[in-house]
Amino acid sequence: MRSKMRWLTGSAVGALALSTMLAGLTTAASAAKKKPIHIAYISYAVGNSYDAPMLAAAKAVAGASGVKVTVFDGAYNPSTQVAEMQDIISSHSYQGVLLQPIYGAAEISQVKKVMAAKIKVVNIDQILGLKYTTDQIQVKGLSGNVVFFPSKIGTQLANLVIKACGSTNPCQIGLVHNITGDEPDSAITAAINAKLKAYPNIQIVAEGDGTYAVGTSTTVVQGMLQAHPNIKFIVGADQNCEGAQIALNGSTSTKLICYGASAAAVPGLKSGMWVGDVAQMPATEGQLGMQMLIKAIRTGKPQGSKNPVASLPNHGVLNASNIKNFSPEWPG
Repeated sequence: MRSKMRWLTGSAVGALALSTMLAGLTTAASAAKKKPIHIAYISYAVGNSYDAPMLAAAKAVAGASGVKVTVFDGAYNPSTQVAEMQDIISSHSYQGVLLQPIYGAAEISQVKKVMAAKIKVVNIDQILGLKYTTDQIQVKGLSGNVVFFPSKIGTQLANLVIKACGSTNPCQIGLVHNITGDEPDSAITAAINAKLKAYPNIQIVAEGDGTYAVGTSTTVVQGMLQAHPNIKFIVGADQNCEGAQIALNGSTSTKLICYGASAAAVPGLKSGMWVGDVAQMPATEGQLGMQMLIKAIRTGKPQGSKNPVASLPNHGVLNASNIKNFSPEWPG
């Protein structure tokens, strides 16, 4: 290559040809960068209050970058998301997919097919893989990954329970899932159970599904308290804690340990009814994920993994004293 360059330098005609070629390459690269981009955003559930700011933040980044976004609603069903990815491939209309998977383990095969069709994929919020103890990329070829992993949330919730229960024996707990067996609930529950195994004074005496809905959670917690009036703490996502607070109807004999760090957590923590809350940052995930995907499409380079809560104070565990240092990213 160096000898060819020396030969071209010695020839006026060759120099002109080289100059023209390089200008053409620069123009082509510039045109490629400006080529219209169409991205498919596959949501866990568009109607979920946690997912809404994630989608809004992603759309804001896309809009500022001149990128078109089409939204697909997974509606809590991984099979729906797989079918949506099949449609995305067959349409030949998209350069990228921003995926918030419902059950990543069941969607890996289809994600690989999307990438094989030369469509960039960035994963956000939920784990796309078989391991729930890491925030790193698990699927080869993924252009980016923005998550906080559920096993850590479960361990942090268990630590809050252990501290709150202290030496109380028995310390009865009500655990509100969202959808039993689905992710991230199953991984969070597994981590809670693993941590509490060493504390026989702590007993999970009631469990139920809140289905990400305040009203459903209220009914579930009312049933728990009727069956087990000595429950000391209710553990669940912020929507579950909001429902539990309604069920408690002003009683302070049972308190709440939550995750999500929604706007509802602020008065809850300040009042002392919420003992602690493990942070999540859905809007930041949507923002970072879309930024990664657009950059990956324009540069062809993978963007790695990011965990938005990794640098938060107190490892992302909020309480009455530090909530003032955190800005909630979703309403609850």
